[in-house]
Order: sequence, then structure tokens, then C-alpha cells
Amino acid sequence: MKKKVEHIVPLSPQTLNILAEAKKLSDGSEYIFPADRKKGHPVNPQTANMALKRMGYSGRLVAHGLRALASTVLNEEGIHHPDIIEAALAHVDKNQVRSAYNRAKYLDRRHKMMIWWSNHIVSSLAKALSAQ
Repeated sequence: MKKKVEHIVPLSPQTLNILAEAKKLSDGSEYIFPADRKKGHPVNPQTANMALKRMGYSGRLVAHGLRALASTVLNEEGIHHPDIIEAALAHVDKNQVRSAYNRAKYLDRRHKMMIWWSNHIVSSLAKALSAQ
């Protein structure tokens, strides 16, 4: 995290399954996504952006843009309170007084939101694949 503050991420079952499968491919590394050239190190932070470029998204999408996409979709759906969405993104409230008093983590509600988000991704993928 940028601010070196602990950020707990309540993961959906789908995400946990993906991470478990990825760990099997990590060749015994302590990292789920280990560097391929530097043993004992995590993958380079720019790896996701490089993968997006190789997939043809150069100039149209960067990994950080996926956070904006998630925020936009979650806010547009109107199901989840904006405070929950902002907490999931580890955004700090700009209102310093509110930030000082509100120390809620919203873990239960964020977990429900992450499950909704995973279901949304799976549903969107299924629709895209059936349209081909």
C-alpha cells in the first residue's frame, strides 16, 4: 500500500480458488506470483501492465484502470454504499474530521460486495463468450 497502512481484503470464494490454483504454479515460492527472473522475489509491479500491452490494450487500459472500472460499476449499480466501495479501494476520506472518527473497516459488507463483483465478472464473461 502507498501509505504503508494495513489493508485487509475480504476475498470471494472465486478469487480464493483462482489464487489457490495460481499458488500451485508458483514452484514452491512464498509468493503466489513470484518473479520469473529473481528467485525469492515477487513479480514486478509492472507485470500486469506489460501483460495488458501484450493482449493489445496498449494505450487503452492499464492495471490501475481496472480499479476505476470496478469503482464505476459498483457505484452505478447502487447496491453498495459508496463508503464500502471507497474502503475496498483503500481510499482515505478527505474529510479529516470524519476520517479521524470513522475507523470502520466494513469487512462483512465488503466481503458481500466482493462476492457480488466476482459473480458480475463471471456473468459478464459468460455473456461475452456466448456472444462469440
